[in-house]
Amino acid sequence: MSTEALEKMLAKGMDNALLRFGLGKGYLDAAEFARAAEHFQRCVEFDAQYSAAWKLLGQALNKQGLHDEARAAWAQGLRAAQEKGDKQAEKEIGVFLKRLDKQAQ
Repeated sequence: MSTEALEKMLAKGMDNALLRFGLGKGYLDAAEFARAAEHFQRCVEFDAQYSAAWKLLGQALNKQGLHDEARAAWAQGLRAAQEKGDKQAEKEIGVFLKRLDKQAQ
């Protein structure tokens, strides 16, 4: 579904974690990182255990050069993934954190 269609749903009053995740992913794919981050942030406000949203929020923030904020999002995502037993998200977020550490050196 296009971001335009999702924005129309949002404008009609539909607002939930899945809708916000879809919008965030659409904007991330379109390299609109600030808009993506905004939607991923709302997504995790709806569902703090949404590890995939934390992962992509970190990416959107990192792409904007907001490395400390990205680290914080990934740390939250790592905790959420560990609590849910989401091993794939846990591995991916671990890789992103290691890359961020290498960039900082």
